[in-house]
Amino acid sequence: AHCQQCRIQRCNAEYVASTSPSSGLQDDVAPDVDYCIALRAYALCTRRQARSCRGDLVYHSAVFRIKELFSQHNCSSDGPTSSAKVPSTSRPAVSELCDYENRVLVSGSAGQQKKYAHCGLFGDPHLRTFRDEFQTCKVEGAWPLIDNRFLSVQVTNVPVVLGSSATATSKITVIFKSYHGCTDQKVYQATTEDLPSAFQDGTRSGGESGSLTIVERGGSGVGRQVKIQARYIGTSIIVRRVGSYLTFAIRMPEDTLDFSEDNGGLQLCLHGCPRNELIKEHTLSRQSQQPRLQGTNTELGPLRPPHQVYTVERATAKCRETLQVEDVYFQSCVFDLLTTGDPEFSMAAFGALEDLKALPPSKLKQNSPRTPRPHNRGMSHTSVAATASNSLLSLLLLTLLLL
Repeated sequence: AHCQQCRIQRCNAEYVASTSPSSGLQDDVAPDVDYCIALRAYALCTRRQARSCRGDLVYHSAVFRIKELFSQHNCSSDGPTSSAKVPSTSRPAVSELCDYENRVLVSGSAGQQKKYAHCGLFGDPHLRTFRDEFQTCKVEGAWPLIDNRFLSVQVTNVPVVLGSSATATSKITVIFKSYHGCTDQKVYQATTEDLPSAFQDGTRSGGESGSLTIVERGGSGVGRQVKIQARYIGTSIIVRRVGSYLTFAIRMPEDTLDFSEDNGGLQLCLHGCPRNELIKEHTLSRQSQQPRLQGTNTELGPLRPPHQVYTVERATAKCRETLQVEDVYFQSCVFDLLTTGDPEFSMAAFGALEDLKALPPSKLKQNSPRTPRPHNRGMSHTSVAATASNSLLSLLLLTLLLL
């Protein structure tokens, strides 16, 4: 019975692998591909499946398509097949093309250590960029985190409380773009009301050999979380729901990112927040002491007053319950509590730190990410960990101005 199974999908996969570019991108062109040889091998494979696939619609569709392709490429049915190729020129199987690490091995760069970059967005909101820079931004509304040839990520941030510039993430949309032979386009969207464990089309995976998967994980004390694994581009994503808001973290290979300043488009994970959106001591004015927004927000309903008033001592003690090291995540926790009065923000900082540990960049500097100074790019970056006391004092003064 096993021998009689229809295996037309294997024929299809072998043809795709033999005609696809090694990068897997549809826009790329596979060099030195003899389509006539590949087509003859494809036709031979289907003929061998004729008996077992007699009533299979996929098989009959493939046979019809092969006839069209022979005519389209002006190929003859007589001649060598791909099985006559020299072994050294054989192309990797589909499973290898759809696995980033295997693809790196096949390309001959196994001796080079792969480098990964991390980006995270959490809290009010705090951004850790692919360049290992740490920023606190306003960025109200819809903003793109990533937009390249592999995927796009957009977040929507909404105001949290009256009288403050504090915003938090209420929606995250991730678009995995079509990757030839590995996955069709898939869209994932999470909101404050719904953290689904499936893509918008209802599936929990894409492509073959588990090249794109999504799983839900329980979050003891740090909210529910969904992890998306895109093996074909070596990328992992974690989306958390902490209290009423969302957090985002991603780990990508550096060779899939374009760090050049000329890279078009606004990408917060790549280039950071615009200067006018950064929350900096020297950019505050008296206007920031007044309530920024009045009335009703369409997504959150009436804007709430702060949950409670935190003193410096109470905020520090609260953050120390979950964060033992006074690094930038600890400072972010204190900042958010003083600004919003919402204790859920302390868990957002803790969740972001857990995501950093789960998806670490190649050069992990948890205690000293660089904080860029946009008014003078030539200035050297100051280590946050080395000046923790001064940074915390500046943080408290900044919070008083915001309130």
